Amino acid sequence: MYEKIRGEIKQAMRDKNTLVLNTLRGLLSALTNESVAKGRKPDQELNDEEILAVVKRLAKQRKDSIEQFQKGGRNDLVEIEENELEIIKKYLPEEVGEDEIRKIVEQKKTELGIVDKTKIGILVGAVMKEFKGRADGGMVKRIVEESL
Repeated sequence: MYEKIRGEIKQAMRDKNTLVLNTLRGLLSALTNESVAKGRKPDQELNDEEILAVVKRLAKQRKDSIEQFQKGGRNDLVEIEENELEIIKKYLPEEVGEDEIRKIVEQKKTELGIVDKTKIGILVGAVMKEFKGRADGGMVKRIVEESL
C-alpha cells in the first residue's frame, strides 16, 4: 500500500496535479502519525488493517466536511472535499450493496433471535462485524431500523 501511494505521489508530481499530490501527501502523513501514535518509529509501516482504519477515518472526515460546508453554503469547498474523497476512496475496499446488507440483516436477526428495537445495537454490531468494514455504518443502521 505504501509503495502504491508513493508511486502515485511521484506520478502526481510529474503531472503537476496538486489536488492528488496534496491529498496523497496528507494520507501518507496520517499514516505516519498513526504509526507514531502506536508507539512505533515514523519509518515503521502499518499493516493493511491499520492502514484501512486510517483511510476510513480520512474518508469520514471528508464526508463530514462536505456536509458542514453544504450547510454553510461553501460550494467551492464542497467541490474540493468531494474531489479529495474520490481520491481517498481508491484505497478503500469496494463497499457492499444494499441488497447484500439486507440479506445479512435478516440472517443475523433470525440467528440472534432479535424481534424488537431493544437490541438494535447488538444487531448493527453483528452485521458490521460480518462485513469487516466493507459496509457503510449509516446504511447498515438505517436498514436495521427499517427491518425492525
